Amino acid sequence: MTKAPIDGYCSRWDRDRLDVMTTAPLVKTRERADRSGPGVALATAGAAVALGAHAVVPVLSPTLVAIGLGLVVATTGVASAPAWGPGLGFASRRLLRIGVALLGLQLVLSDVVDLGWPVLLVIAGVVGLGILGSLAIARLLGVPAETALLVAAGFSICGAAAVGALQGVRRVRDETVAVVVSLVVVFGSLAMLLVPILGSWLGLDAQATGAWAGASVHEVGQVVVAGGLVGGGALQVAVVVKLGRVLLLAPVLGVVSWRARRAACEEQEGVRPPLVPFFVLAFIALVVLRSTLPVPGSVLAAAGVVQAATLAAAMFALGCSLRPATLRRTAAPVVALAAGATVLVLALGLPAAYVV
Repeated sequence: MTKAPIDGYCSRWDRDRLDVMTTAPLVKTRERADRSGPGVALATAGAAVALGAHAVVPVLSPTLVAIGLGLVVATTGVASAPAWGPGLGFASRRLLRIGVALLGLQLVLSDVVDLGWPVLLVIAGVVGLGILGSLAIARLLGVPAETALLVAAGFSICGAAAVGALQGVRRVRDETVAVVVSLVVVFGSLAMLLVPILGSWLGLDAQATGAWAGASVHEVGQVVVAGGLVGGGALQVAVVVKLGRVLLLAPVLGVVSWRARRAACEEQEGVRPPLVPFFVLAFIALVVLRSTLPVPGSVLAAAGVVQAATLAAAMFALGCSLRPATLRRTAAPVVALAAGATVLVLALGLPAAYVV
């Protein structure tokens, strides 16, 4: 029987037990940091190169450059070394969630609302009908449900950020995420170039073409490039319309998380996912903060740098997780789904050109 402390002092046995209880978590944290260090350093280096490329050539999106660099590193076989694994996994999940949460500081609700209800209805239609239509196409093509959901959300909302965010609420392999992100790069770039050409062919003015780009092109960076190619007032309109789509990321993630939790309950699993992941709540909180309070420009600039760096590091890590053999084995139905989803979103987004 343990002897009780006398006069407020602990026995030697109590002190030893207290030391173990206090130091054990610190030891585990240190060990985890030691294991993750090499991979995080590699992801950080990849992000630095991507940000440097963007600084030299502003039209290059850091996230797109980062995923490309990751794919190049994956082809060399360097990233398959066990030492990199824990850190790359940390970057592709934790850093990605930080980047997604910080996206909230880019959104000002009044800017989106000022677009007018017709444009807002088009944005809601692009996201809602785009996801449902892409899932229907996937069912016809026989694409697995998890892959279909990633394509549907990524192509309808905000590209790689949406794909990675879904990984935070669903159990999806890194390789599957990397494949879908690669398809976002390919088909989003095609849409980025097609919208200005088709807008000119249809006789749309700059603002109308910009609205179509914002409602249809996959990545925020790709929307910026498309708006810049059109010129005039296209860029500002394109970015605001695109941010309206990004705003719908939170409710979509909430629905997906709720369905995942309900499925876990039905399967009677021991651990259920949270009803709303913390990074989604952080995203919403930052949107509210930016929309209601005057945030200093220096804070927004610093947050923008962190957001770009974390997303770039996460995209690099995802690229490293994709093996060349996996990319070669990417089934034709998945590529067909990506093409079909791109055409669907372009069609759903076209009315924005006429109601902006």
